Amino acid sequence: MNKPTLFVEVHILQSLPPSNVNRDDSGTPKQAVYGGARRARVSSQAWKRATRTEYAKHVPDADRATRTKRIATLLAQRLARPVAKGGAGLPDEQADRLAAALLEPLGITKSAKKDDQSAYLLFFGRKQLDALVKLLEGKAAELAALPDADLKSEVGKLNVVQTLSTGHPAEVALFGRMVADLPALNVDASVQVAHALSTHAVRTEFDYYTAVDDENTDDHGAGMIGTVEFNSSTLYRYAVLGVHQLRDNLTDAEETRRTAVRFVDAFARSMPTGHQNTFAHRTLPHLVLLTVRTDQPVNLVSAYEEPVTGVTGLATESVVRLADELKAVGETWGDQPLRTLATYTTEGDKITEVFGASLPFPALLDSLDALVGQWLTDLQITSTEAAQAGAR
Repeated sequence: MNKPTLFVEVHILQSLPPSNVNRDDSGTPKQAVYGGARRARVSSQAWKRATRTEYAKHVPDADRATRTKRIATLLAQRLARPVAKGGAGLPDEQADRLAAALLEPLGITKSAKKDDQSAYLLFFGRKQLDALVKLLEGKAAELAALPDADLKSEVGKLNVVQTLSTGHPAEVALFGRMVADLPALNVDASVQVAHALSTHAVRTEFDYYTAVDDENTDDHGAGMIGTVEFNSSTLYRYAVLGVHQLRDNLTDAEETRRTAVRFVDAFARSMPTGHQNTFAHRTLPHLVLLTVRTDQPVNLVSAYEEPVTGVTGLATESVVRLADELKAVGETWGDQPLRTLATYTTEGDKITEVFGASLPFPALLDSLDALVGQWLTDLQITSTEAAQAGAR
């Protein structure tokens, strides 16, 4: 029997003014050729980072994840804390030594350039570090006093890998983790994010700017001269959340429901911050469309394979194109979403027919909350019935 699946797809149309939110190594706004036309592009990595930052605004710091090369330093800091504050009360030198020993089973080696950093980034929860300290069961000082060989032997008896393989924070459950040297630590991502593309062709422009030296009264020349590249665009953004995978990663239905809703909220409101102070480009979407499927995700970027020309406005035409594409996919493939929820400002009978009536964004999130909650309840009932049938 195939495992039940539920995909929540997020389709967003959002217009950015002159901006450079995600640049390449030469400072040029990232681009891609699609449908034979050059498009503005914002990488999936940039928008995932922005989404994580937005998500974190509503999560207690202790429940957050961090991606860092400084796991040994963070663990040593916890070991050096007083016992009353959840630490082990070790002197700094002993804390550093014990932290290194605890992390040795993970294959974490020091960076060749910086002794206080590991060779690669590791994505983990702050609570998982606290769990490592609890593994010691108050024996931290005793372990730290052992010779190297005995310390390694005793630490090898602890479930270090298991501790970092369970109790994942929501951010790790959403975006996953890959550790090539230790597959046991891998976490399959429940979210996939596409590179955002402009629905139309774009051209990079240059802002020539000068800065005045306020204390220079001798001449009228500029204190500094420079240029910055930019473009403006209406972007199609797409992400898909596998609720079933999120449930597996978190192991808790209630937390899965909350995390699914928070992710959609954070993804819709997020914005990469490249040159934010220069362009103040933060906007909100024209359209947030959720399509819920139980078979497979469908990215609708093909709606813009032929670039939008903007005869009646780029945003409006982009919304209409998306409605046409969603309808065409359903009619051609027989691939209709289980449910469609949308928040939009564009008017039109066709749009309402395909997307349904526009909901205020908080109401859209409430509807998603109820939908995911019901699916998880049904899943639990089905699992219970299957278990009972197998026991007969």
